[in-house]
Amino acid sequence: MKAYLVGADRLGNIPDYLASQGIRINGHLSGRDASHQRKPVSVHGADLIILFTDFMGHNVMRNYRQLAQQNNIRFIACRRSVCDLQLSLGSIRRNAN
Repeated sequence: MKAYLVGADRLGNIPDYLASQGIRINGHLSGRDASHQRKPVSVHGADLIILFTDFMGHNVMRNYRQLAQQNNIRFIACRRSVCDLQLSLGSIRRNAN
């Protein structure tokens, strides 16, 4: 599975956790750039969009949520912590079954 990450300036140990779950990072952007707030970048090839909500504006979140829905890509929104990410990934895996 390939994931596109939006939010968080630093990812810390999140890439290691995602790799342990079989998820490759297809791309990452902090969401702070004004151009990212107006129009989302292409997430071509991603199976999942992960929104880290700690320091992200509502416009960025709304735009990427809409992009995920338009392209039929699953998305999760969580805080930038492995624990929160783990819970969110668990919920989409339960819903997939």
